[in-house]
Amino acid sequence: MGLVYRKADLNDLELLTETRVIVLRAANRLSDDTDMSVVGTASKAYYQQALSEGSHTAFLVFDGEKIIGTGGISYYNIMPTYHEPTGKRAYIMNMYTAPDYRRRGIAARMVRMLLEDAKEHGVSMVGLEATDMGRPLYESCGFEPLVSEMGLVIG
Repeated sequence: MGLVYRKADLNDLELLTETRVIVLRAANRLSDDTDMSVVGTASKAYYQQALSEGSHTAFLVFDGEKIIGTGGISYYNIMPTYHEPTGKRAYIMNMYTAPDYRRRGIAARMVRMLLEDAKEHGVSMVGLEATDMGRPLYESCGFEPLVSEMGLVIG
């Protein structure tokens, strides 16, 4: 049986929340006994609101009944600029492929699906934060490092 890619909906809240915790554990190298209950509760609330209002799209990848991949894209607006006259932006996040399924093009297909969704939303700029492992994938999809942006963690 082949892999099945599908857009998530409100019926997938538990599954989306579970995969979010898996992604965060992997990205932050957290042990299985690290308490993620607060993040899980907040993630479920986020998904419920964002999927309802259309400010987030998530895709899931299944091998039979087993979830083996996920990816999402959040939509937001900035003040329009010369280079981004629509002010519509998106941010890819929560990309994950189970270790036994990596290097099969699953994540690349997911990125293409997310970028197509962004085009349908009229987005003019898509950003993401890349891990060292993910950077070659995103570069192969045309992403480039941004040198003009800065950030500050508050609190």
